Amino acid sequence: MKNYKICLLSMLIVVLMFLAACGSGESKKASSASGEGGEKTYKFKLGHIAPPDHIWNEAAEKLAEELEERSNGRMKMELYPGGQLGSDSDMVQQLEAGSLDFAFITNAFLTSKSDAFSAWFAPYLFDSYEEALEASKSDQAKKILATLDDQGLKALDYFFSGNRTMMFREKVETPKDMDGLALRVTPSPALEDWYRSLGISPESISLPDVYQSAQTGVIDGMDMDLDAAITSNYNEVTGYGALTNHMVWPSVMFINKALYDGMSDGDKKIVEESMAAASEFATMKRASQEEEFIKTLKERGMDLYEIDSALFEKYTKEFDEKYKAKDPLISEFIETFRK
Repeated sequence: MKNYKICLLSMLIVVLMFLAACGSGESKKASSASGEGGEKTYKFKLGHIAPPDHIWNEAAEKLAEELEERSNGRMKMELYPGGQLGSDSDMVQQLEAGSLDFAFITNAFLTSKSDAFSAWFAPYLFDSYEEALEASKSDQAKKILATLDDQGLKALDYFFSGNRTMMFREKVETPKDMDGLALRVTPSPALEDWYRSLGISPESISLPDVYQSAQTGVIDGMDMDLDAAITSNYNEVTGYGALTNHMVWPSVMFINKALYDGMSDGDKKIVEESMAAASEFATMKRASQEEEFIKTLKERGMDLYEIDSALFEKYTKEFDEKYKAKDPLISEFIETFRK
């Protein structure tokens, strides 16, 4: 009887050891799937429409670098520049569906999703990149981003990739000289309204067709930033550039909302801080390039000049009145930053 009890006890110990070993194995398996220390690992995809040599892609590379460094290698990112994943509209749909994790989307496109983004196109609102960057961290700017929350999107930050200038085939020196001209303008109600108030016919022409349209006289010029003028050689077909800097050009940083909502608070913080670092890096680098771009275009033979912003005061007031009435957030934004 005694031997029977010893045998039974031995069998029980073996069974318990087996179960403990199984539990330990499952625990290790789960830890490995989640990453070291049980923390989740990620492999993100980011898309944008700018070419690989554009400041947008440098911002994307900086974001990828920050995410990997701040997460100790848990967060890695693949970049798809140059519209590889489609247009702004295509990528927004992919963000909504969850097939894309991150994207940089033009503020111009977003004005069709939410009127509030038109606030950024209030003419002559900021005197420098630094002022625009500071404004992007404000409560007013964050409220604008939040207007997309109920559309399955999570917009977290902005960066700035150039001020708008006006480029012409013939020299134009006053707003009165603009009456009756046709200019290529990025499709956006706010941008188009601004140009219509100047007597200009805003033409929506895809970027690949802009050069030929100016060359053949289909358009008299374009609303463009200096970076794009250089990379696309627009100086060859628009020999005159008015350095009006009449509007900032924000890009908005997105993450898939379901992905963001499912993250731990610590991982959300890593994403937010990485975006802030990429935003400041890209914006300030672009600011530092302004004089270089002006020098390059002048060396190519382009006539660059300024038009007194006071000549546009009447049109600026008209814009403010119209758009402040459209949305309380636009009104709050303009009232906060209009000097």
